[in-house]
Amino acid sequence: MYKSSFKNKYMRTKTFLQTASLAIFIAIALPASSSIIAPVSSKTNNSAKTEDPRPQQLLQRLQDIKSMNKSELTRTEKKELRNEVKEIRKEARTISGGVYLSAGAIIIIILLLLLLL
Repeated sequence: MYKSSFKNKYMRTKTFLQTASLAIFIAIALPASSSIIAPVSSKTNNSAKTEDPRPQQLLQRLQDIKSMNKSELTRTEKKELRNEVKEIRKEARTISGGVYLSAGAIIIIILLLLLLL
């Protein structure tokens, strides 16, 4: 009789943990998939006009920096360029939006799933 009650508690706990991990996974994955879906406009000609030119400017500036001859620059100028590239990348990330997961977060999620399942 003792074994069966322990087994029932174990099964209820296991089922609860599996359900909770599934709910957490769905809560994380659903916003990422819904942000990918974009409404389709019926007028394709207007979509080119409404695009923001800022991302193109940022990409062009990055290309200009990559094509520069950096061997002639001083240490402070190189440092300023590195900082500018970092700022451009940060701004590009905020413009593009989306959900980003760091490598550490992915590892923690995988470990939790392995432990719970």
